[in-house]
Amino acid sequence: MPTNRLVVKEEIAAYASVMFDAARAAGGQDAVLEVRNQMEDIIRLMHSDMELSMALTDPAYTPEQRNALAKAVFASCNPAFTEVMAVMAERGDADKLPRVYAAYGDELDTKLNLCVVDVTTVVELDDNLRHIITEKAEAELGKKAVLREHIDKSILGGIIMSVNGKRIDASVISQLNSARHTLKEQTDGGEC
Repeated sequence: MPTNRLVVKEEIAAYASVMFDAARAAGGQDAVLEVRNQMEDIIRLMHSDMELSMALTDPAYTPEQRNALAKAVFASCNPAFTEVMAVMAERGDADKLPRVYAAYGDELDTKLNLCVVDVTTVVELDDNLRHIITEKAEAELGKKAVLREHIDKSILGGIIMSVNGKRIDASVISQLNSARHTLKEQTDGGEC
């Protein structure tokens, strides 16, 4: 039976809204951000563990079994996430988690006027740089910004920032690759 895209979109929005509101009621902004981060981690886990992904949507399991599985697997997560994910699994909708994550980001934007800025550097940020990045992001985006910091030794230096899937890569490795590509084009284009 074909599914109506509008109905699916409304289901996804409902999952995100319920999860957001439950997290906010239980622990405010900190809990909301914790659930966002957990969803991001679980999405990565589900991409790497196909057995889990398939089990959470497998019609061979009863809805109750899928619900129990989700509650057991995600027991250490925020209860707002665990409960909604269990309902999603029960209904065979666990594969919609990436779309729920995106809708959850919309909830952050509309209900808290907040965005999460992922910042990747080779070393830990100091308080001054953290403050400068936050102020710059808030001025550019017109909303409150929360930094989520990552350390990646492979970038050599510089910074990579991303907000809502938009990425700014000012890492040394990226600049070296760009310079190498430019030199290669000039060398290849100049020879006969």
